[in-house]
Amino acid sequence: MRWLIDGYNVIRRDPDLAGHEARGLEDGRAALLRVVAGAARASGDPFTVVFDGARPGGGVPAGGQVQVVFSRPPETADDVLRRLAAQLRSGVVVVSSDRAVRDAAERVGAAAVTAEQFLAALDAPEDDADDDEPRERRGNPRRPSRTERAARRVLGRLRPR
Repeated sequence: MRWLIDGYNVIRRDPDLAGHEARGLEDGRAALLRVVAGAARASGDPFTVVFDGARPGGGVPAGGQVQVVFSRPPETADDVLRRLAAQLRSGVVVVSSDRAVRDAAERVGAAAVTAEQFLAALDAPEDDADDDEPRERRGNPRRPSRTERAARRVLGRLRPR
């Protein structure tokens, strides 16, 4: 499962990451990449973080299972995320709080979660694996939607194994 992360969207949804970004875009990107690298180690999945704009001179180091992609004007990071989701289809999870990006990903068969859901899953304790759901369910009319079930399933991959 490959994760496609809307870089600035996630940074601006987390107070700690936004604080790093306030000191400079490079600092914000580096802080996000540290978080994503931890998620990649925990899940074993490859991650691609997409940012708007051209790569700066020094650049953000990436390695291991984390790839960094910068959009080239006039293309935006949202355009890149939509294109990658369409290419990879069902083998991808798109992380963005942008509704249009999530909807486009779901239309091509990819799973989509909000930045808030992604960040919450990273902060969740290890033993918190769906404790809010009863183990046996028989015809529960309050079954979560297919989209919500897919989001829960992919977010569960972020928990250390």
